[in-house]
Amino acid sequence: MTGSCEMLRSFFFSMRFGYYNQKKGCFFSCFVDGFFVLFRDKVIRRKGFQKGRIIMKTAVIAIGGNAIIMEGQKGTIEEQFENVSKSCDHIIDLLEEGYNVVLTHGNGPHVGNSLIKGEAGKDLVPAYPMDACGAETQGLLGYVIKQSLMNRMKERGLTKKIASLVTQVEVYGTDPAFKNPTKPVGPFFTKEEADVLMAEKGYVMKEDSGRGYRRVVASPKPQEIIEKEAVKALAGLGYLVIAAGGGGIPVIKDVEDQYRGVEAVIDKDYASALLALEIDADLLVILTGVEQVAINFGKPTQENLSVMDVEAARKHMADGQFPAGSMGPKIDAALSFVEATGGEALITSMDQLKRAIKGETGTRIVKY
Repeated sequence: MTGSCEMLRSFFFSMRFGYYNQKKGCFFSCFVDGFFVLFRDKVIRRKGFQKGRIIMKTAVIAIGGNAIIMEGQKGTIEEQFENVSKSCDHIIDLLEEGYNVVLTHGNGPHVGNSLIKGEAGKDLVPAYPMDACGAETQGLLGYVIKQSLMNRMKERGLTKKIASLVTQVEVYGTDPAFKNPTKPVGPFFTKEEADVLMAEKGYVMKEDSGRGYRRVVASPKPQEIIEKEAVKALAGLGYLVIAAGGGGIPVIKDVEDQYRGVEAVIDKDYASALLALEIDADLLVILTGVEQVAINFGKPTQENLSVMDVEAARKHMADGQFPAGSMGPKIDAALSFVEATGGEALITSMDQLKRAIKGETGTRIVKY
């Protein structure tokens, strides 16, 4: 062949990488038939290429657990597959935009259901502690998400390896959250039942909106993703990785420097931000129920924000624009990633993900 493309010879390498020879200004790129071809085109001299390989951008995408079990649903496995399947195209669109994708997800409804099942069946089989319930739900949701993506990719004619990792996240036993547990989990109890649980198991029980008493647990800040190197390695090999489900399984180091699980809940957005930092991701995407972040939300003066720098975001938080029970933790998590890395965070809804990636909607948090 002549011109811009010359056939060299057949290689059997992964489609994940091409090869750029900086000295000769040549780029090897893989075709579907397994051949590599040489392009002599100056257009490849752009950001995204480094000596020896293409550098693909990595995005960590955080999906809420309520997108897997919708409000008002029973949470059957059929419902979960249906809900996740509806989201698959949006994730696959991002792959087609050239991103490596690492998915994280919430599991609030699932852990609650596991605790309810444990309580209901405690006279027949032992109930699991919360950290074990977290591991259990990571496996379940990894299966649901992975299979749904595999099936939809096949329908769209795409091939992509997918790996789901059971993920532990270290927290500190000295975290102040352990002295002030606030996260309600599990079933509702009567006052009498709650008193027994407090006396026998040392649970902290609080009345919940007139519906009964629920256990509350700590929500400590994540400090390290234990499996971060595995996530980074798999993403580097071109896998779509599912990790840190439900914020990860909370573990602490004991006096003998051994890990052990603790009964707590890690906020998935904080865990996602930490994971993005630790695997050197370029972009953190936090999906929520609104297309854009807004100030004066729900008021006649509501203003949707397309871009928000760190300074402006901090000011809005100080002014109470982002309450702790809604957008506050998402903004704070996004800021932790942006400030530490200089990368970008994007907050939007699942159905607007593709447009948001292109800069057409969503709210980008940046560091100027």
